Amino acid sequence: MSGIFDGYERQYCELSSNLSRKCTAALSLDGEKKKQKISEVKAGLEDAEALIRKMDLEARNLQPNVKAVLLAKLREYKSDLNNLKTEVKRIGTGNLNAAARDELLEAGMTDALMASGDQRSRLMMATERLNHSSDRIKDSRRTMLETEELGVSILQDLHQQRQSLLHAHNTVFLH
Repeated sequence: MSGIFDGYERQYCELSSNLSRKCTAALSLDGEKKKQKISEVKAGLEDAEALIRKMDLEARNLQPNVKAVLLAKLREYKSDLNNLKTEVKRIGTGNLNAAARDELLEAGMTDALMASGDQRSRLMMATERLNHSSDRIKDSRRTMLETEELGVSILQDLHQQRQSLLHAHNTVFLH
């Protein structure tokens, strides 16, 4: 194998490992520190791409049997690099998505609180009307019961008067 390719390979592996650690560290950071760490990782990704290009050039200049093995390794390294790029994008946009989500939730909560306040006031008004209607129904029921009692009393009086009249009628005509 090629000593030059092996040197590039060692450099790439060290750089890739270092970039992975920085990505993991960036996950726990916020604000400017996170942005700075992401910038460092992006600069490292550019260096890693340069190393991969150098390894590719070196591998293509070797004999076919060695070349095939090295190009297979190179595909793995390219895949690893793409995974790192994806991870950096996810970390970078994750912060933006979280901020956008928080902003959207705050706006939604404001709308919900306003709607909740409006609903609460309508509910209180409806409850007040319902209570007023209930009071009127109770008053009407009380009046109805009083009227019914008065009617029963009048009917009892009329019944007694009828009985008195019938008794007087029987007394007058039977004697």
